[in-house]
Amino acid sequence: MTSAPTPAPDAPVIAPGTLPRLMPRVAIRDLATHLATYGPLPASSSGLIAAVSDAGVIGRGGSGFPTGTKMAAVAKRGRRPVVVANGTEGEPASLKDRTLMLQVPHLVFDGVSVAASALDAVEAIVCIDSAHGQVASVMADALAQRVAARIDRIPIRIELSPNRYVAGEETALIHWINGGDAKPTATPPRPFEKGVKGKPTLLDNVETLADVALVARFGASWYRSLGGVREPGSLLTTISGGVATAGVYEVATNTTLAAALEHAGADLSQVSALLVGGYFGTWIPTFMAAQLTFTHESLRAIGGSIGCGAVFALPNHVCGLAETARITRWLADQNAGQCGPCVNGLPAIADALEHIVGASLNAAMARDRLNNLFVLVEGRGGCRHPDGVVRMVRSALATFATDIDRHIAGAKCASAPAMLPTPITGGWR
Repeated sequence: MTSAPTPAPDAPVIAPGTLPRLMPRVAIRDLATHLATYGPLPASSSGLIAAVSDAGVIGRGGSGFPTGTKMAAVAKRGRRPVVVANGTEGEPASLKDRTLMLQVPHLVFDGVSVAASALDAVEAIVCIDSAHGQVASVMADALAQRVAARIDRIPIRIELSPNRYVAGEETALIHWINGGDAKPTATPPRPFEKGVKGKPTLLDNVETLADVALVARFGASWYRSLGGVREPGSLLTTISGGVATAGVYEVATNTTLAAALEHAGADLSQVSALLVGGYFGTWIPTFMAAQLTFTHESLRAIGGSIGCGAVFALPNHVCGLAETARITRWLADQNAGQCGPCVNGLPAIADALEHIVGASLNAAMARDRLNNLFVLVEGRGGCRHPDGVVRMVRSALATFATDIDRHIAGAKCASAPAMLPTPITGGWR
């Protein structure tokens, strides 16, 4: 394997195969403390793209695309690019990116810096949701420390993005940086071809770039010493719902969902289902948790995805269909307003779910209508927003089939507080 540049002889090395990597037990916001903990960055970023490829780093923002492949595609464009770190985290069920930036802001900036240097970028931009004021403040302070120390070769700036669910999608973010509306599209060109100011743009999640910083320091073999063979390393997961201690956990990728949930204090006998991957994720029965790991490969086998890494445990006493109906209505309201499948289709799906949950006289008809709506919506939108909603709702129909039959027979939900967070109901925000 191609190794990253050799660290300085006195640089500390996190022991191979151990945790934590990304999440130290205490926040490290001072640059001097950060460098004492992780060591200095290599003087040169030569060989970084190959090292990232050999390490098997994949995107932690949802798609799971190989990071080295993306970096190489940007480099091949033959023009000085722009690097964008996506820290918007508009997913209500996730806290991982915010927590990472609050805990180790310099590790995120390190990843931005070495990626920008390896690509000979003209500039780098870190995007943070405008609603996340504490995160923006911590990151701004860290950046000021770095500017004073002249640690970064490429200029880095922070931008505060609009507070909307769809605004963090990569094309929406590029449109907004370029002065347009923060609306996503599904059509080329992609950012690596033509992004910020028309330049090739590497756009990666902040956790992904923190991984790049670790590979730059410690190399591909070190990175692969933890996690699965096909998808190595660790990842950050937000675990919430029916657990004793909700929050962000760092796990090896080959950790089972069941093990992570039990570590967070879940009694799986009291959990009826899991929503894995956030609001574009999938509902699965709890018994599957013992066989599934935090890898795309594992979850694709059952039609799921790791997505943003969030795992929500649904307690036995809470109606999963009612939770699905509530977040579907919120997702429908969050659409970009640029195509029929979002503007008309998603509210219709939310309506149908509410009819079923309410055990109305039209509940059976509403169930049948959902399948027709899926055909009209899926694959026809101006972006991937409607597809994500359909995937989540379709999984709910399968996982909560017995509940649907009960509602159609006239049984209403027992009263229970809303659990899955949205900006409306509160929760993480």
